[in-house]
Amino acid sequence: MAGVAALAALATGILVLPGFVPVANAPAGGRVLAGIFPGTARAGFVYLPPRLEPGVRYPVVYLLHGMPGSPSEYLYGTDLPAYADGGIAAGRLRPFIVVAPAAGPDRGYNGEWAGPLEDALVGQIVPWVDRHLPTIRSPSGRILAGLSAGGFGAVDIGLRNPGVFGTIVSWSGYFRPLRDGPFKHASKGVLAANDPTLLAPAERAELLHDGTRFFLSTGPAHSHWFTPAETFAFERELRRLRLPVASFAYPQAKGEWRAQFDAGLDWALGQGGDAVP
Repeated sequence: MAGVAALAALATGILVLPGFVPVANAPAGGRVLAGIFPGTARAGFVYLPPRLEPGVRYPVVYLLHGMPGSPSEYLYGTDLPAYADGGIAAGRLRPFIVVAPAAGPDRGYNGEWAGPLEDALVGQIVPWVDRHLPTIRSPSGRILAGLSAGGFGAVDIGLRNPGVFGTIVSWSGYFRPLRDGPFKHASKGVLAANDPTLLAPAERAELLHDGTRFFLSTGPAHSHWFTPAETFAFERELRRLRLPVASFAYPQAKGEWRAQFDAGLDWALGQGGDAVP
């Protein structure tokens, strides 16, 4: 019933999202709402495109921030509202919704997007978004993307939940679980169950069936922790499994995050195909 009410509200031009209030307007009429995702005690923001047409359903980009950090890195570090409004207005991007939850109650958490964070995203936030917003309620309409630790989270959660997210985007992410957060005292079995290099071949059949696709990008900013070679090694594994993957490397650290962000979402949401910029 909530989804029906949301679609009816579009006809009046008013969409009420429980627990969220408008906090900013984007340049071409998009809106940013902030609040708490009900049932999760997790704050975050939602971006709505300039026009939500009655009867139309939209893809959703779920953004996972880096650690330690907060969803605000996408509002200010990548200037998401201006990027989204500009791309939609120019016809470069399909109109889309963004959902960006926080990993914890403050910026001090420095673990992984796993365990209870995965449960909250897949079990509570995604269903809540589908109930209250006019979304495409299938893998083809859900993009899971993240930066650094969020990049690991996007790949790990996406592979652990085939049939939920159809597009997985990792910006300077990594592809092995670190012993922190929920993995600090994890058994070898738990680590293996969250290892993308093992998950991809294990879930290959369903990923192929769903048409799941991957975008991987890398650059020098994190090279003292995770080298670009790790990204390219994971790309080769996905290609060996015949899973659709695009990759891109940025040689300069200046402006790297914004460049990766733009390239990944241009690829995922572009009107003109999936070519890597």
